[in-house]
Amino acid sequence: MSKSLVEMTAEIIQSQIGSKQMTTDEIKAALNDTFQTLKSLQDSESTGIEAEQEDSGPAIDPKKSIQKNKIICLECGQEFKMLSPKHLKSHGLDSKEYRKKYGFSARQPLCARALSEKRSQSGKERGLPDNLRKAIEARTKDANKKK
Repeated sequence: MSKSLVEMTAEIIQSQIGSKQMTTDEIKAALNDTFQTLKSLQDSESTGIEAEQEDSGPAIDPKKSIQKNKIICLECGQEFKMLSPKHLKSHGLDSKEYRKKYGFSARQPLCARALSEKRSQSGKERGLPDNLRKAIEARTKDANKKK
């Protein structure tokens, strides 16, 4: 006896929940997306017409893709601590193009917030802001002398 779409959807999402932690909203979205995908596949199979791939953009809101302990690639949905140039290249993008495509500022780090905060704190402990301030002051003095 074949399984219903609801049963197949439930099994798929249960296996996802078993391998990674998901919030209630993520589970709801995954259930809905999986069911709709299975339904469109079933419809296309019964009619013999291939389902059209809709290019509706990212699966989640770009602002929600950068989370505390992970960043979700808006191209493929994979989770990382940091989006590496190598991964972005697999989608034919570089970090600048990725930021522009999804509306991120040029200064937005493409990594989990916790990692970004850890790097910032580490830099402050090493005195980078002071060194940066001194370098900027030196450059301004040099520019003023040339005038």
